[in-house]
Amino acid sequence: MPQNQIPELLTLKEACELLRVHANTLRNWEKEGKLQTIRIGTRRDRRFTKASLEQFFQTSNQAIAA
Repeated sequence: MPQNQIPELLTLKEACELLRVHANTLRNWEKEGKLQTIRIGTRRDRRFTKASLEQFFQTSNQAIAA
């Protein structure tokens, strides 16, 4: 896979700052299936793709506007 096709991964903290929500909110959205995460390492840390967060943000805004 070419390097430019690797998705940018964000930590939980970075994703919280991007969406301006608390970490527990992101954890809950993941549990509810609203957000997809990638788990890495032995600790199974969450990583979010920037594209999935942007898509979630756009879908949420469209639902509010409707």
